[in-house]
Amino acid sequence: MKLLKEIIYSVRIEDVIGSTNIAVEHIAFDSREVTQYSVFIAMKGTQVDGHLYIGKAIEKGAVAIICEELPEYLKEGITYIKVLDSADALGTVAANFYDSPSEKLKLIGVTGTNGKTTSVSLMYELFQLFGAKVGLISTVENKINNEVYVATHTTPNAIELNKLLAMMVEKGCQFCFMEVSSHAVAQKRIAGVHFSGGVFTNITRDHLDYHKTFDNYIAAKKAFFDALPEEAFALTNIDQEHGETMVQDTKAKVYHYGLNSFADFKAKILENRFDGSLLSIDNKEIHTKLIGEFNAYNSLVAYAVGVLLGKEELEVLTMLSNLSAPEGRFQHFVSKTGVIAIVDYAHTSDALENVLKTINNIRTGNELVITVVGCGGDRDKGKRPIMAEVASRLSDQVIFTSDNPRTENPESIITEMEAGVAAENYKKTLSITQRKEAIKAACNIARKDDIILIAGKGHEKYQLVNGEVLQFDDTETVIEILKKLNK
Repeated sequence: MKLLKEIIYSVRIEDVIGSTNIAVEHIAFDSREVTQYSVFIAMKGTQVDGHLYIGKAIEKGAVAIICEELPEYLKEGITYIKVLDSADALGTVAANFYDSPSEKLKLIGVTGTNGKTTSVSLMYELFQLFGAKVGLISTVENKINNEVYVATHTTPNAIELNKLLAMMVEKGCQFCFMEVSSHAVAQKRIAGVHFSGGVFTNITRDHLDYHKTFDNYIAAKKAFFDALPEEAFALTNIDQEHGETMVQDTKAKVYHYGLNSFADFKAKILENRFDGSLLSIDNKEIHTKLIGEFNAYNSLVAYAVGVLLGKEELEVLTMLSNLSAPEGRFQHFVSKTGVIAIVDYAHTSDALENVLKTINNIRTGNELVITVVGCGGDRDKGKRPIMAEVASRLSDQVIFTSDNPRTENPESIITEMEAGVAAENYKKTLSITQRKEAIKAACNIARKDDIILIAGKGHEKYQLVNGEVLQFDDTETVIEILKKLNK
């Protein structure tokens, strides 16, 4: 239990009606989650305006309302706090309610279009090997030490985030490595959270269904670095076109990493194979289990953050050689007849190109590269033909299929993808709407040493179809089919 005046500390308040010297036991921005002695924060969302549910929240036991617009009728005995920005206020209130947990551990945020999940997972594993108690907040899963908590968003809402961080503090965590999505920044889910460091991986077209323009998308990523405190570090990819843009206004101490430019942390790929790669990091050779240029960047990020958090360079490199990529990130296996199957989360054109270029750089040239790929429904439609162009240009055979169609017709999504295929590549393509049938077709086509890439869903074990969540696992499916085909 806390006093209201304690949890609104440092909130930008415009007006207060009622007492702030009252006890509160719960905070919520969804009226369905309000209980007795709650503070209800009314927010204007993209689809729902929380101000319309103030009355409902009071009926369920809310004793205080935080809002941008005061309701016409003010109920006696309820405290109303008018604020400039409810989303910003929610972050501060959540942090105060849970005793500012982000200030009690080293919280490192990673943002970018691709590489966030692998980077934070590598850091999490790295510091576990150092014997530290560590937290992880990622697209795949959230972890406190070795305990797994289901992840519903790349970055949780402000209340769930602070609750999770508070649990980490309670369980003795010294570090937490966290993905920071552009949505989370734009929606102020990380307001009131204190970061000890921030990392920029890369930025390519994504989420324009939400951000509308690429400039807005860049601005959302940059806002994360703008808000870092001066005692934090900002680590940016100097090889990326917008790497310097991200940190140009930050107060944090700036460091650079890269493969192709002069940087504070530098790596070079010496050899790439399907069973791992040989890298030179700061002029020291290291074997890793990770594959491809994109994973060289991810490994370099983990190394740099380890060093910036006080670990010895050689110790970090030794530990790195034992790390593996998270589930669904260039996850591969070889069937009994030598067919190589790769499952990867690549759901942007840049990520797909990176994966296919890695495969093509490793292959001998005699194998077929067969790609199974789709695009999500109710998301940026502009990337659909681009994804198809990349897949058809860099593969020997492409099968367009359903991903998470959500409320859209999957055949319509595939048609929009096909529009991006160049005339000379069209003969390489097939369209099979049912994802399992598409994977089965790829397995039927494949012969010894051929490579099947199943892209877009990675770790996801479901498909979203017309409001239903249908069980589906790319890895499980391709293994099962290859076994049935006796391949």
